[in-house]
Amino acid sequence: MKKIIFSIFSFSLVSFFSCSDGDLEIETIDFDSAPAQFCSSPVPTSTNLLFKINQSETLILELQSGVLNNGVVGETVITESSVPNQSQLTYRIFSDGVDKGYFCDNIPPVQPVVIQNVEAEDGQVIVETVVNPDDSTKFVHTISLGGISFVTESGQRITNLRINNFGEVTTNVPN
Repeated sequence: MKKIIFSIFSFSLVSFFSCSDGDLEIETIDFDSAPAQFCSSPVPTSTNLLFKINQSETLILELQSGVLNNGVVGETVITESSVPNQSQLTYRIFSDGVDKGYFCDNIPPVQPVVIQNVEAEDGQVIVETVVNPDDSTKFVHTISLGGISFVTESGQRITNLRINNFGEVTTNVPN
C-alpha cells in the first residue's frame, strides 16, 4: 500500500512541477518576409500607422509626426525617432490569423482575439529619405529599426529579433 501511495504522490508531484502555467513563450520575432502595410497613404506631417502581418502575429509601428520628412531633392536625409518616447512599436499575437481589415476597418472585427500585446521599451526608428529614381515626384522612405527591446509582462526580454528593415513607404514631393 505504501508503494502505491508513494507512486501516486510522486506522479502528482512531478505533474505539478512540469505543468505549464499558461504563459506564452516568445522565442523569436521574425517579420523580414512580411511587407510593410498601411490603411491610408502615409503623410509626412501626420502620425502614421504602419504594420506587418505574419499569420497570427503583427508588428505595429506608430510613427511620430514629421519622421517621414519631405527630404531634399538630390540629397539623402536621415531622420530618427526614439521608441517609445516619440514613436511606438508593438508586437501582438492573435488567437488566429489576422489580415489588413483588422487595422483598417471602421469597426475592428471581434475575432481573432489578442493573446499577447508587448510594447517596445527601447530602440530607434531610422528613416532614410531619397527621391524615387524612377519617379522624381515621389520620395522613398526606407524605415529601419535599431536597438529594439521588448520585455513581456512576465519580464522575459525578447532579443532574437529579425525586424531591422521595417519596409519602404512613398510620399509625394511637395510642389
